[in-house]
Amino acid sequence: MILEICANSYQSAKNAQDAGAHRIELCQELSVGGITPSYGLLKKVVGEIDIPVFVLIRPRSGNFVYTDDEFQIMKNDIQLCKDLGYKGIVSGILKADRTLDVQRTQTLIDLAKPLSFTFHRAFDEIKNPKEALLQLIDMGADRVLTSGQKATAEEGLELLKELHSIAENKLTIIAGGGVSEENVMLFKEVGLIEVHASASTTKEASNSMFSMPITFSDLIKIKAILDAI
Repeated sequence: MILEICANSYQSAKNAQDAGAHRIELCQELSVGGITPSYGLLKKVVGEIDIPVFVLIRPRSGNFVYTDDEFQIMKNDIQLCKDLGYKGIVSGILKADRTLDVQRTQTLIDLAKPLSFTFHRAFDEIKNPKEALLQLIDMGADRVLTSGQKATAEEGLELLKELHSIAENKLTIIAGGGVSEENVMLFKEVGLIEVHASASTTKEASNSMFSMPITFSDLIKIKAILDAI
């Protein structure tokens, strides 16, 4: 089973690699669900991390319905990641009625090639997930990251099983959302071959009037999930 770590910083990415994780999804600002990493972070990680890294392409927090200007930013960021030598893209676009934006997501998938493409957890807001899964298979997406449309992947296990069955090895379902050493075997037992976790620890920042908690992927927690697998 492949463990992908959602890393929100260089230290998180390094911890993931040092712990033995198989892949990284690189982002920033996990407190808002993740946004596209800065150019500086992209340069640092691609130069020093050896395991495969996929990059989250999400120009802002909030919903997954984007303006034309935001769409152009997403396309520019995908091209940048290709130029830098990244292995995959994690992204996706919805319409205001909570259906898959087929045309613009297809554009992102095509632009990302030959990089791998994961449709991210915007999938958990789609009102007809089984129909959307078939659309994504037809569009050439490689993976769907989902919690089974529940708050956690453990709660969404039943839908995850159904989606995995529908995908029939044409697309990989990644269970994400509350994955830990305690529950990771649940996903392996139903046949899933990839899981996604932040394995994070939070510590209080200090000595700043703007202090907010600092969150990072914890090497010990990552190792614990790998040991459980």
